[in-house]
Amino acid sequence: MGVIVMAEAENTEAIEVEEKFKLGMRVKCVKFGTIENDFVGEVEKVYENSILVAIKENDPADDMAVSELNKRAIVRKSETEIIE
Repeated sequence: MGVIVMAEAENTEAIEVEEKFKLGMRVKCVKFGTIENDFVGEVEKVYENSILVAIKENDPADDMAVSELNKRAIVRKSETEIIE
């Protein structure tokens, strides 16, 4: 019975994380790959552990890398902060 309760608790946490991100939200994302600085974007699609972000603001030094990504990036939810 304790295992069932624990499984329910884990599912609840996963649901809370998923519901945290909504389409159109502005988010701050951490640098990755060829993007050398953090950037700001807008949520376009929500996946299980990640989100598709349209990059709206980035450091000018990253313009070429952002252009190569067609101004979109898939980022981890755990490394993304919602901007109020």
